[in-house]
Amino acid sequence: MAERPKRRKYSDNPYTLNYCEEVNKYIVTFKDVTGKINKIEVKEEVFKALDKFELDDIKEMNEYDRHIEHSEIYEESLCHRAVDKPIELEDYIIQKSTFEDLKKAINLLPEIQKRRIKKYYFEEKTQQQIANEENVDIRAVQYTLNIALKKLKQILK
Repeated sequence: MAERPKRRKYSDNPYTLNYCEEVNKYIVTFKDVTGKINKIEVKEEVFKALDKFELDDIKEMNEYDRHIEHSEIYEESLCHRAVDKPIELEDYIIQKSTFEDLKKAINLLPEIQKRRIKKYYFEEKTQQQIANEENVDIRAVQYTLNIALKKLKQILK
């Protein structure tokens, strides 16, 4: 008999398909209810239909294994897996108050430092872009940002 690739199959599929090249026979092997192994010769069309059925079974098993959730899903487990996790009220209040404190501290800075901090951190401009806009050297922008950050740290302590 010709060697066919070993395939996985559902446990409730009792059939095994074989092809005998020497005599050009298609054979289906299965166990009956008494446990006796039976071999039946079938036509090529029936063999191909059973083969297609077996391949469809494998496709379904692969689909199930790869794409279907296999665990219990509860609200708590979904929350742990969420990308944008909900913020607890305490954390929200702390975050909000910290943001308000930061806003007040930035407003206490001199105008140049305030402007450059806003451009660099909030408008996400590079130091070179800020220097080009204000027609100054990049080192002046770096120095101003460093001084402003030191002042903000002192204010927010």
